[in-house]
Amino acid sequence: MPKNSKVVKRELDDEVIESVKDLLSNEDSADDAFKKSELIVDVQEEKDIDVEEESEVEDERPAWNSKLQYILAQVGYSVGLGNVWRFPYLCQKNGGGAYLLPYLILLLVIGIPLFFLELAVGQRIRRGSIGVWNYISPKLGGIGFASCVVCFFVGLYYNVIIGWSLFYFSQSFQQPLPWDQCPLVKNASHTFVEPECEKSSATTYYWYRETLNISSSISESGGLNWKMTVCLLAAWVVVCLAMIKGIQSSGKVMYFSSLFPYVVLICFLVRVLLLNGSIDGIRHMFTPKLEMMMEPRVWREAATQVFFALGLGFGGVIAFSSYNKRDNNCHFDAVLVSFVNFFTSVLATLVVFAVLGFKANVINEKCITENSKIIIKLLKMGNISQDIIPHHINLSAVTAEDYRLVYDIIQKVKEEEFSHIMPLPGDPGSFLGDSMISAYFQKPPSIIQFSLPYVTDIFSHPVILLSTNVANLCILQAVQGTGLAFIAFTEAMTHFPASPFWSVMFFFMLVNLGIGSMFGTIEGIITPIVDTFKARKEILTVVCCLLAFCIGLIFVQRSGNYFVTMFDDYSATLPLLIIVILENIAVSFVYGIDKFMEDLKDMLGFAPNRYYYYMWKYISPLMLFSLLMASVVNMGLSPPGYNAWVEEKASEEFLSYPTWGLVVCILLMVLAILPIPAVFIIRRCNVIDNSSGNLASVTYKRGRVLKEPVNLEGDDASLIHGKISSEMSSPSFGKNIYRKQSGSPTLDTAPNGRYGIGYLMADMPDMPESDL
Repeated sequence: MPKNSKVVKRELDDEVIESVKDLLSNEDSADDAFKKSELIVDVQEEKDIDVEEESEVEDERPAWNSKLQYILAQVGYSVGLGNVWRFPYLCQKNGGGAYLLPYLILLLVIGIPLFFLELAVGQRIRRGSIGVWNYISPKLGGIGFASCVVCFFVGLYYNVIIGWSLFYFSQSFQQPLPWDQCPLVKNASHTFVEPECEKSSATTYYWYRETLNISSSISESGGLNWKMTVCLLAAWVVVCLAMIKGIQSSGKVMYFSSLFPYVVLICFLVRVLLLNGSIDGIRHMFTPKLEMMMEPRVWREAATQVFFALGLGFGGVIAFSSYNKRDNNCHFDAVLVSFVNFFTSVLATLVVFAVLGFKANVINEKCITENSKIIIKLLKMGNISQDIIPHHINLSAVTAEDYRLVYDIIQKVKEEEFSHIMPLPGDPGSFLGDSMISAYFQKPPSIIQFSLPYVTDIFSHPVILLSTNVANLCILQAVQGTGLAFIAFTEAMTHFPASPFWSVMFFFMLVNLGIGSMFGTIEGIITPIVDTFKARKEILTVVCCLLAFCIGLIFVQRSGNYFVTMFDDYSATLPLLIIVILENIAVSFVYGIDKFMEDLKDMLGFAPNRYYYYMWKYISPLMLFSLLMASVVNMGLSPPGYNAWVEEKASEEFLSYPTWGLVVCILLMVLAILPIPAVFIIRRCNVIDNSSGNLASVTYKRGRVLKEPVNLEGDDASLIHGKISSEMSSPSFGKNIYRKQSGSPTLDTAPNGRYGIGYLMADMPDMPESDL
């Protein structure tokens, strides 16, 4: 595209001496070829627009009120629930601190270049995802439609999670918290603890039974859960009201929804660091397991997390960027938002591990209290001599250090009898401490239960084995997703001083994180449709939210949690990878990486580093294709199924999807990527004809293209890309655009028999997409 400078503008003003009407009136008989060409010129009365000075845009497109508002919108969109409950799990699972290095490398190789690419195309073309890829190539317009479909699928179940958070938020204004203890059941004769809760834990019971009232399988719908239905309706009402005016309304909400989570995370971190055991949790996080960096699985999961953490492929990034001024430094935005996202993940991981370290310390103290009672009983029975216990140690109020000393003494004196005693946290082979934290992250089995075993001593008396495990101690399954937010974290907060306050803060933070991401997701649907079909944004937003709520009722059945898992596993992963691969190919090979780099130079005022050239053209496509293949293989090796809650066992059990469930899984992936081949075939076979043949109507205004030609090749392709003849990549005559020379009475005839347009193509301030 031509350079955006006032020098070019002055040259154009000097050379453009005739209006379009005058130009057409001076046609002679030699202009038959020009008339037969299918270019239709619409003369419109429009006031001059100073594109170079960015004073206004033709279609009065909304714009961000400030750069800060835009940055907060992008940060709020990219920083979501995954940063809080997915990244910490991956960090612990894949080597602790050692995982940060592969993640950072892949952020530089995949994350920032592709994020920069989406920001740049959205800002340059100033359209949503459909319009952007129609502009690059009408045959690739299906990429934008596919992004809209994926956004819709993700929005359906993502707002359900916001509904769950709203429910927990509303229940947090109680002292004690409702999930603090197991409920009691009364019958005619006596009162007893709810068996399902007694077998699991109070927080687990509250999540599965009180909140979800979950069924035993996906085939058993169980009807609607009215509490979750109301919460889902409330979530969609909040999203609709915030989005109804587009960025004018959602942009203002971003000031709070994007910043509040950081306030909560910092407050949590400061508070937890003052509690015992939190440093042990953080130390466990940053203890690197370097040998795990050599495993391909670690790099695959890091690449997947980078990919989804930035929201690539959804269209939300493009939509937000399309409301920017053209001279905005989107390269700075890409680097800033990417690193803010990374450091937010690290901050959330610090909080999670500190909380789990505190929780491990609480359990450790319970174990010490129980085992101290056991030691006292052994002393009274005569199995252990009182003489071996140091006199300064009071077993009724023993500290962890004193307990470790007593344990070492007993182990040495009674080595044979107590050879199977559990060591204290911190000792080699200990369970609590590092292993306690690790156990929070283990998936199989979902519930690890321990009981106090009995052994027989040398006198044949039943003696309780000294153990660091409390009776029926339950350690919950993997701390990721709902397992972290609604089970492990809620249980830890019950031990906080002023626990209702921290619970309110935590779940309000989750609501804000979810809403920030939902804004970008819904914008990825609304903006492309409004740009393409000129629909009224307010009506479209209400219709979209109402339709999503109605379809989302399947997620608030008693079996709804299983559908959330299904959609999360199959509706986005592979389709988004395919979408982003095609985006990269479209820019690098269809549009041309050299042209794109020149566009960036014109737009930014400086040439981006050649690093991006090689990333976009070689490294990123290769990495994305490898990630796609690895994801397909991993999906093929993993049996399609879900973890069902078994009420009788009070534990989870893996079940395979029924036949209809497998069909739904396949349909989710097929429907998400179907628009790509469908639009390609429609365009290729000319199923939908343009009204004027190969070219859409074009209006000229002082040397500027105001409407975009479509389906152009050869000479026409240079028009759509806005190239000056001297800037054309090929010097051949057949590829040049001819313009009227000063003082020339007639139009120059191109060697291929066509006549030149007669105008240089100046900066194209707003290129609407082709109508599909």
